[in-house]
Amino acid sequence: MNILLWHVHGSWTTAFVQGPHTYLVPVTPARDADGLGRARTFSWPASVREVTPGELREAEVDLVVLQRPHERELAERWLGGRRPGHDLPAVYLEHNAPDGNVPATRHPLADCDDLTLIHVTHFNRLFWDCGTTRTEVIEHGIVDPGHQYTGRLARAAVVVNDPVRRGRHTGTDLLPALSEAAPLDVFGMRTEGLAEHLGVPGQRCRSADLPQSELHAAMAERRLYLHPVRWTSLGLSLLEAMHLGMPVVALATTEAVEAVPPGAGTLSTRPEVLARAARHYLEEPQAAAEDGARARQAALGRYGLKRFLDDWERVLTEVRA
Repeated sequence: MNILLWHVHGSWTTAFVQGPHTYLVPVTPARDADGLGRARTFSWPASVREVTPGELREAEVDLVVLQRPHERELAERWLGGRRPGHDLPAVYLEHNAPDGNVPATRHPLADCDDLTLIHVTHFNRLFWDCGTTRTEVIEHGIVDPGHQYTGRLARAAVVVNDPVRRGRHTGTDLLPALSEAAPLDVFGMRTEGLAEHLGVPGQRCRSADLPQSELHAAMAERRLYLHPVRWTSLGLSLLEAMHLGMPVVALATTEAVEAVPPGAGTLSTRPEVLARAARHYLEEPQAAAEDGARARQAALGRYGLKRFLDDWERVLTEVRA
């Protein structure tokens, strides 16, 4: 099957393109948001082919995976008038939890009868109002990075992009108090100057933007993974940390309460409880390693790549029927 999808979310797409199909990924000369092409820092198989808008006009496409509202019109234009959902089978993948007036937020594709809307968590499906649109949940899958955990550095790893701009969404305001319990290494895009912004000493809150090829090894050297996120979809970095064998200290919000089982770390809506858990792992490295091993087994069981690809294969087969 030839599947058209845009490079929107590198970690998710890395798992999706491990399937048995050919994946057509648009590329534009500027490699902008509508045509990033293949990933530069993730390892993708040769079955992922870059295609220009001009090439798409004549390309053989069997199914379209839409991920942003404007892609429907963009696909129709680039595919020479072929309409996703009408002339071509299509699904819409929703990566995010709703924003705004959350209990009443209507999804942009609510009440559509020509495609399937797929959520990445059950929490997201619960909170989006999708009207009569057919919905499915296909939980995340992770390309297993292996059990790399050493925890040799008595620090907490945090992975977040744009922590200053995203603020309370990602729990950035909680980091100063948590940094008193455990020194933080914050990995992600646009994290430079974070300590100064928060008024925290530099050694208590270090920042780095590492390529994916280096990130997992760096995370696994830290004693624990800290996830202070108030409101987002389930962060793939949390699942990657669990796969690495890291114990988790996380706010008990959104889908985290489903992803992190007892014995794999600490979940709480009380920051002071998270601070105590972080101190515990710094002082008890053996306990950290044991909880991290349980976190890895839980992640492999629920978020393994085979289950993920099998779920997608079932839905794609149904959509094409």
